[in-house]
Amino acid sequence: MVTSIQFWMRSFGLLSEGLELTEIAHFVFGPEGKDPFLEDTGTLWLLHYLLVSTGRATIYQFAFNEFRKQRIEFTREQFTNYLNRKCGENDYTISLRTLRSDVDVLIRTYSRPADRGANPEDDFSSLLIDIDLIQRMTRSKADGGTVYRIESKDRITIPTEVILFAILQQNDGQSISFSRLMADPNNMGNVFALNRDGLQRHAELIAQKFPQVIFTDDAGIKEIQFSKRPDPYTVLDHYYRNAQVFSLN
Repeated sequence: MVTSIQFWMRSFGLLSEGLELTEIAHFVFGPEGKDPFLEDTGTLWLLHYLLVSTGRATIYQFAFNEFRKQRIEFTREQFTNYLNRKCGENDYTISLRTLRSDVDVLIRTYSRPADRGANPEDDFSSLLIDIDLIQRMTRSKADGGTVYRIESKDRITIPTEVILFAILQQNDGQSISFSRLMADPNNMGNVFALNRDGLQRHAELIAQKFPQVIFTDDAGIKEIQFSKRPDPYTVLDHYYRNAQVFSLN
């Protein structure tokens, strides 16, 4: 149990290899943390970004950065077979049984159970189901496999500050191309399953909220530029302070 907890805390970027709580762990969940009881949906989006981008639980990276580009709709077995091929390409041996188990955990993390009456505790054990990234389709394949879908959407409900935090964490420099934000591994289009319209709306909102951030669209060449790069934790603090004010009202 302790080993499992340590693995997942590392996978979410909350625990270092030296078993020390990380800066983001203290910031969000510490005694003076912004959301110690995990009550804010923005924190779920932040945890999702950390889970994918840290790369420790590799199937989450594969799911959002690579696999969904090949097929938006898939079954457990299709994703398992894809992972098995990736293991073979990298000379890594792992049993299909273990891969199937890992895929089941990923599905339960994001997707609501079909029969919510069968096990009402499933909603509480599935940490990220409320962000609705993996949807269970109403139909099944002829072989009985349930079909799931990770579709690129506007996702304008993701907090703008979480998007900007992730941009700052993933990209260096004073300017970042829109195409890079859409397509690069662990960037916004992939991690958050954003379509182009959604990413542009977020970029425009970021520029409205933060004067040091500029979104340009010159002759179809779109970029986010910084007159001065914001501090990522100042950006998150801006979100949580305003979220608390809103909840009090």
